[in-house]
Amino acid sequence: MRRWVLAGVSLMMVLCGLGIGGVTWLIQSQFANTVGKVDFDRPLAVPPLAPSTVDAQGRRVFNLTAGFGQSDFGHGRTETWGYNGKYLGPTLRATRGEQVLVNVHNGLAEDTTVHWHGMHLPARMDGGPAEPIAPGDTWSPTWKIDQPAATLWYHPHPHETTENQVYNGLAGLFIVDDPATDVAALPHRYGVDDIPVIVQDKKFDGDGDFDRGHGIFSDIGVLGDTLLVNGTAGPYQTVTTQRVRLRLLNASTARLYDFGFADGRSFDLVGTDGGLLSAPYAMKKIKLSVGERADVVVQLKPGERVTLRSFRTGPDWTNGGRDEFDVLQLRAAAELKPSPAVPDRLVDVPRLDPASAAQERDFTFRGRRINGHKMAMNRVDAVVTRGTTEIWAVHNGHDTPHSFHLHDVQFQVLSVDGGQPPGELAGWKDTIFLPPHEEIRVIARFADYADPTTAYMFHCHVLMHEDEGMMGRFIVVDPDR
Repeated sequence: MRRWVLAGVSLMMVLCGLGIGGVTWLIQSQFANTVGKVDFDRPLAVPPLAPSTVDAQGRRVFNLTAGFGQSDFGHGRTETWGYNGKYLGPTLRATRGEQVLVNVHNGLAEDTTVHWHGMHLPARMDGGPAEPIAPGDTWSPTWKIDQPAATLWYHPHPHETTENQVYNGLAGLFIVDDPATDVAALPHRYGVDDIPVIVQDKKFDGDGDFDRGHGIFSDIGVLGDTLLVNGTAGPYQTVTTQRVRLRLLNASTARLYDFGFADGRSFDLVGTDGGLLSAPYAMKKIKLSVGERADVVVQLKPGERVTLRSFRTGPDWTNGGRDEFDVLQLRAAAELKPSPAVPDRLVDVPRLDPASAAQERDFTFRGRRINGHKMAMNRVDAVVTRGTTEIWAVHNGHDTPHSFHLHDVQFQVLSVDGGQPPGELAGWKDTIFLPPHEEIRVIARFADYADPTTAYMFHCHVLMHEDEGMMGRFIVVDPDR
């Protein structure tokens, strides 16, 4: 009897050990780590500048067609979507004061939209879910560019299908130029010392196509184990100047990145979502949630190779916090052309006065809802008066990370969980990371455009959350209404 009991206990201990080991293996298998494993054997693709014409009315006219394609990311042929090509889209570029017209043709088999992320423009031109473009149709929004120089972007925003369309490849940059709010001393030659860096994570199935499966533990959507930069896997960029400007865009659908360099060197953050900062801010790492942008300037020495890396973002392994990636290799030429030093002062960033706020609003993000409501196309969640300033307090009410994006306007950050915002949040923003159980207070002025019948959006920019209802609608009305 004693032998049988001992044998039973031993068997239970073995099974428990296997169980613990199995759970450990399952957890570890959810981590992604490409540090030191990327060959960097492909030159970085730089999205071309979109051609444009000026029509008889003086409008700068662009043409975009959303369609299908096939791309090679090192896994065979992958079915992809793109604008004017097989993947991603060209970089649109216009100058403050210009009237632009963009003819967007839908060559897909389903409805789509194009949202001009970070752009100040009328609600009817914003490209939210209320402006669907049916297959075969063309939508032609037109508006006047009237905001500081900035790195913006465009992407689909269809009701409940945004994650899939962006994941398939529909995205591109929109650069706004404005000599009055830019600095000539900063690197500015597109594709030479001014490089777009559109970062996305992907998973691939056994056939080489995108795997859209959500992780068994993740609550934020697709988390890939392979990074693409401008649609390039394992990219390197040859640098010929002493300093280079990287326009970083987190164009993933869910992942948070913490960008820095593998050797720990510092860089100058010179701009965020809505334009340049008042002064450069020296950093070694910068976190970007989905949709956020950062313009950084880094200095190189002749002949060196420097790796841009995304470091661990936190302890939350279920949502990618313990993942690490090698992103892009910068290869400095044997001789580098001199670059001007980054100026100590950049541009004026007028501060909005909290005392001038006409209203303060509170929004809690929890359970795919904002203030207890899922997004409804027939409900208006806030009515804002044109020409007024408002303070919005946005609270993450649970354990899942979110981000907050506000359409039409750029905001300034007043506080982060009750404390002073860090230096990287000193400029204009339209998207911001919302950590679990924290509150962000922002201030914005809603100028120029009023439309009582067409709403703008505010939402979580984790695209699965957006699709599942974590979005609200607000309208801007004239003061006399």
